[in-house]
Amino acid sequence: MSTEIQKPKVVVVGAGWAGLGATYQLASQGYDVTLLEAGNYPGGLVAGWKTAGGKSVEAGIHGFWYPYKNIFSLVKQLGLNPFTNWTRSSQYSPAGLEVESPIFQDLPRLPAPLGTFLYTQFQRLPLVDRLSALPLLYSVIDFDNSDEAWRRYDWVTARELFKDFQVSARLYRDSFEPMLLVGLFAPGEQCSAAATLGMLYYFILAHQPDFDVVWCRGTVGEMIFRPWVKRIEEAGARLLANKRVTDVIIDSNGKATGVVCGEEIFDADAVIFAVGVSGMQKIVSNSPSLQSRKEFRDIMNLGAIDVLATRLWFDRKVSIPRPSNACFGFDTTTGWTFFDLNALHDEYRDAPGTVIEADFYHANQFLPLSDDEIIPIVHNYLTTCVPAFRDAKVVDSSVIRLPRAVTHFAPGSYQYFLPTVTSFDNVLMSGDWVITRHGSWSQEKAYVTGLEAANLVIDRCGVGRKANIIPVEADEPHIQAGRSLNQTFREFTNSLLPNFWLP
Repeated sequence: MSTEIQKPKVVVVGAGWAGLGATYQLASQGYDVTLLEAGNYPGGLVAGWKTAGGKSVEAGIHGFWYPYKNIFSLVKQLGLNPFTNWTRSSQYSPAGLEVESPIFQDLPRLPAPLGTFLYTQFQRLPLVDRLSALPLLYSVIDFDNSDEAWRRYDWVTARELFKDFQVSARLYRDSFEPMLLVGLFAPGEQCSAAATLGMLYYFILAHQPDFDVVWCRGTVGEMIFRPWVKRIEEAGARLLANKRVTDVIIDSNGKATGVVCGEEIFDADAVIFAVGVSGMQKIVSNSPSLQSRKEFRDIMNLGAIDVLATRLWFDRKVSIPRPSNACFGFDTTTGWTFFDLNALHDEYRDAPGTVIEADFYHANQFLPLSDDEIIPIVHNYLTTCVPAFRDAKVVDSSVIRLPRAVTHFAPGSYQYFLPTVTSFDNVLMSGDWVITRHGSWSQEKAYVTGLEAANLVIDRCGVGRKANIIPVEADEPHIQAGRSLNQTFREFTNSLLPNFWLP
């Protein structure tokens, strides 16, 4: 009499890019996977949903950048076509238009970062200020995404980094800090120099087309996650919403055997956490098992940043030069973006009026305000950027407050981030705040770390084929040569001189 082979049981906690990625890979390889999501639907903050009136809203708009090779590969594998064409973007201040960006891949390719420097169209920033960024290129060469580089630069603030390399005050104020406010979601004095270099290099400096971006033609939940979840369920995985994890069961050998959700227990041969910093902190605060390990207690030292997402429906069409726009200088420590959804989302393409998404990061001062107080502020800011909004009337709106929604890459925070592998042999981590040497950021990083965690489960269980993770594009030859020379010089000087970097 034959006996059925027992499938390894894996519990994945969190149904965003990381959790769905891990679940899809493992379910496709024959694992018994249960995906637990604390919210009402898969996707968490990224997915989006319908209002009571049937209108689509999101917890902020998310771009898909040229280097997102793994996400683009997934979407192709799923047979989806969710994205716009490559779009141009702009940057505004209260003084008006500051910067226009072209489609970089359409222009003759120059050695990085020369193309970014020459092709970006600055409207007001003098050339002498832009040239003051040249000494900063040494830090780009020196920061190679290694553990050593992260530890070396993580104790320095981004503001100190730019000051030490003699970046002009105007270039910092009008260019670099606005990038930080919408890229790392905090002002320069609150951002790690290591995270700053990693983010800037990945999205802007590594290769000329890296700043090119596409957008989802609707909410990510409707366009990507919903059909993806269907494929995941067809592969045999269980997706359970409204399941808030409260503990992990650890046996006498130090291995996880189950995940606790209130009165329910889900058996597990491996556990993958795929939640953000705030979600993980809630789990740790309730979990005696996780609290027993210092690495999990240390997560409580990490911070997160408030986000405000607004969507405004206007009574008339307003001509907006470019569909995606970043803004700075309106509030000292807050960056914001606005998007022309008539140009980006299918459902609004033929709408009689203009639909705008405006998202604010590091939005602490806005969250206590009422909707009736917030909407006029947003309307006024839009009018400053595009004066034609002055005559347009807001006929409907949505305001979503998201306290502690995104990771704060504060100076000194790297020591508290977890790698994929934890001290519990079969408890693995994934997400956009988890340490990885892949080099990616944001949604791509979350998805990649989910695949990395799934591959580790496959290694440990010896069942199935590992996911093929596409590496980031290799450094260009002149960058590789510069890094090699710098490493040789650093090793030589370290043998002769004391190390002046703090640990």
